Amino acid sequence: MKFTKMHGLGNDFVVVYGEQVLPAQAPELAIALCDRHFGVGADGLVYILPSERADFMMRIMNSDGTEAEQCGNAIRCVAKYVYDYGYATSEQLTIETIGAGVQPVQLNVENGKVMSVRVDMGLPILAGLQVPTTVDANPVINHPIEVDGREFRFTAVSMGNPHCVIYVDDAKTFDFHTWGPKLETHPLFPRKINVEFVSIRSRDFADMRVWERGAGPTLACGTGACATLVASVLNGLTDREAIISLAGGDLTIEWNEADDHVYMTGPATVVFEGQWLTS
Repeated sequence: MKFTKMHGLGNDFVVVYGEQVLPAQAPELAIALCDRHFGVGADGLVYILPSERADFMMRIMNSDGTEAEQCGNAIRCVAKYVYDYGYATSEQLTIETIGAGVQPVQLNVENGKVMSVRVDMGLPILAGLQVPTTVDANPVINHPIEVDGREFRFTAVSMGNPHCVIYVDDAKTFDFHTWGPKLETHPLFPRKINVEFVSIRSRDFADMRVWERGAGPTLACGTGACATLVASVLNGLTDREAIISLAGGDLTIEWNEADDHVYMTGPATVVFEGQWLTS
């Protein structure tokens, strides 16, 4: 099986093109391919498939074999892949996801290569039961949650996949490796959750670190950056456009007041090509 290794700000993927449907063995392949010692090494396995509703469809398997509904860094990688490899010629594309539907993307192309991608991430979902959480409120803002005797407060946002945003004094030094997995599996979140730990530096800049559902600590999370901006606006902490700084780099996120959609702009990178040899 041929693959391409790609990443969006260090959130890395094994990308496969050419399948007509998601293979039945995709969960097992994801676990094997994403293993950083015995496989290629990645946060997820991404399939680019045909779509009846859009130019392409994206299916994402996490490194633990579960399927993610959406991934902002992966969708930028998919957009760059199909253009750079000649499967698309337009600088405006649509990509179907299972969690957020069809999403339009705008490519910034220089010398025939995609340099950055602006993605219409759609409407944020704020109703607690739809995120989903067990909290019946709309929106869920600054809600208390207790784990191992410590209380946090979270704001819940779905960008096609569930997020809880928690504000801390310094996201860069916060021990998210300890608290991330405990919050991911908390009973308040019936389908588990992605956890963003955020510190605000100004009205247009925030630091974020993420514990991703099904993948653990990653260097970046596009949907998490979108959820962070939405949560920060709801909490009165930032303007509607800000830079969200991740461990792997920065994303520009806008929650557009005119259409209520969230827009994400950032890079995607091709690292290498390879072939997975199966016995």
